[in-house]
Amino acid sequence: MAAMNALFRLLAVAACILVTIGFDRARAASDKPNFILVMADDQGWGDMAYYGHPDLKTPNFDAMAASPSAIRFDRFYAAAPVCSPTRGSVMTGRHPNRFGCFKWGNTLRPQEITIAEALKTAGYTTGHFGKWHLGSVQKTSPVNPGASGFDRWVSAPNFFDNDPILSEAGVAKQFAGESSFVTVDAALDFVRDCAKAGKPFLAVVWFGSPHGPHAATEEFAKLYADKPKADMNYLGEVTGMDAAFGKLRDALGELNIRDNTLLWYNSDNGALPKVGSAGPFRGLKGQVYEGGLLVPAIVEWPARIDKNRVVASRANTEDIYPTLLQIAGVTMENQPPLDGVSLLPVIDGKTDGPRARPMGFWDYASPGFGTPSAQWMAELLEAQKNGDEIGNRERLFSDAAEIRPPADLDKRPGHAAWIDGDWKLHRIAAGAGKKKKGAPADAAAPPEKVTWELYNLAEDPSETNDLADAEPDRVKTMRAALEAWMRSVAGSLRGEDYR
Repeated sequence: MAAMNALFRLLAVAACILVTIGFDRARAASDKPNFILVMADDQGWGDMAYYGHPDLKTPNFDAMAASPSAIRFDRFYAAAPVCSPTRGSVMTGRHPNRFGCFKWGNTLRPQEITIAEALKTAGYTTGHFGKWHLGSVQKTSPVNPGASGFDRWVSAPNFFDNDPILSEAGVAKQFAGESSFVTVDAALDFVRDCAKAGKPFLAVVWFGSPHGPHAATEEFAKLYADKPKADMNYLGEVTGMDAAFGKLRDALGELNIRDNTLLWYNSDNGALPKVGSAGPFRGLKGQVYEGGLLVPAIVEWPARIDKNRVVASRANTEDIYPTLLQIAGVTMENQPPLDGVSLLPVIDGKTDGPRARPMGFWDYASPGFGTPSAQWMAELLEAQKNGDEIGNRERLFSDAAEIRPPADLDKRPGHAAWIDGDWKLHRIAAGAGKKKKGAPADAAAPPEKVTWELYNLAEDPSETNDLADAEPDRVKTMRAALEAWMRSVAGSLRGEDYR
């Protein structure tokens, strides 16, 4: 009998150990933070009430910026002055010129490792919602969201307006409502499913607003009824986007997942001419200057951020990829060189000084590629009604994996810049992109002349006082670093990173 009791006690202890191990594993899995990456389309640095915009109402962004669990990045840059390249930088942690995503409508390369693919190796469920603009949203494309690592997606090939037609995993569907709310509602369906299943997730939520043409709904337009029509619609779109973002943020609390969810908000490029605001900085959308690249950015994470901070450390959209991978404990084999750095030390409050590596920007003079979402999605919907699931095959970008770099990229055409600490060096190639008569369509003329400008961003954030002549040694050092980086980018474009 004593032996039997001892056996029962031993079995009970073993069972407790097994239960504890199982519980610890479940807890470890649940302790992985969720990631939500939200991005606006064409919102300028100054297009926030918390930055003192005289008219704009953004109560939800303001609340996040003031949250005790949030960090506001006041010197956060888009990797490019237009949309597709910046989105590619978020997906890869790399400068978009490395994989040929020079301008709007250019795609990812299937050879690139995306943030969705990387996080899936750590057990994350992934979803994309809203504007894609990195390839196709049709079935069988090598550069649709599904082929780029997303388990679920409700996406558009480009920006979209109210009552949009979107692609749900390749199936065109008509949606009703204000565009930002349509995006958030699709994302929340995914978030709720993941929360119910107890699975960590990555949700990429990319609004189609406030890209023009602007058409605010009556609810938000009436807030600016005393403004000119263009301003009324632009400001109304931003406020509508703010309200949709507030719905998403509030839902995290309702689902009891807010504490362990890292919510990251930023825009994809600088302010729009005439209606947008760059704040005190130089430049607008499509330009390479300080104001054209600075965008609003806020990170909120209650489980890890215990004090509201405004940081001066310079960061950019390339940093999102390495930051999330470090948090998730992911290291990818055969990882191509990254341009971004992890911002986890900044998030943890261990540093607010110069970033670990300078930032390079390079606006190569290449034409964009039109991708009219409303037209393309209407045509896909009609094709599918007629039994054709794929639609227009030319819009699949089936050749996206081919390595076809411009022949003269090694001549470094275009406008580039290098930010090292508070110093910014411009490399301005006059005449870049002007093709000689009879030259191939993808061949830009070599630069006629290269000039250099140097600014101290701490003392001169608007870049009005060129110090290149006064700081020749600094120009020499920074110039060498920039040109070495540009040679590396050119090698990546030729496919050297995939060998």
